[in-house]
Amino acid sequence: MLKTILVATDGSDLSRKAITAAIDFAASYGSKIVGLAVAEVFPELFLDYDLRAIEEDMQQQAASNANFIADCAKKAGVDCEVHTVTGVRPYQEIIKAAEQFNCDTIFMASHGKKGLDKVLLGSETQKVLSHSTIPVLVFR
Repeated sequence: MLKTILVATDGSDLSRKAITAAIDFAASYGSKIVGLAVAEVFPELFLDYDLRAIEEDMQQQAASNANFIADCAKKAGVDCEVHTVTGVRPYQEIIKAAEQFNCDTIFMASHGKKGLDKVLLGSETQKVLSHSTIPVLVFR
């Protein structure tokens, strides 16, 4: 039985639908949700620009995305905790959080905000699938 489910979000429409599905799934099995939003930062090594304002906006958006998970879980009566992290490679942060919070599985959307070239399977989702040692449920 799945006791703890990590739900990763990027705030996209499909990701919000995946959150709802994950919470419904958790409610039916009595599972806990660990919500995660990653504020993706850019390696300043390659750029000569000050990206602090952009990174602050991304951190605020990640917090908003995490709060969406918490709000949905609260309405459904599902035990939930949410976290935001900052990282260059979101897939690594997702896997690390799943390990840190002893999650049984990772639940995420098939694709997110990266555009039409990611319609079949998003790059972050693909990387999580490739590198995770725990099961990954992909919502389409």
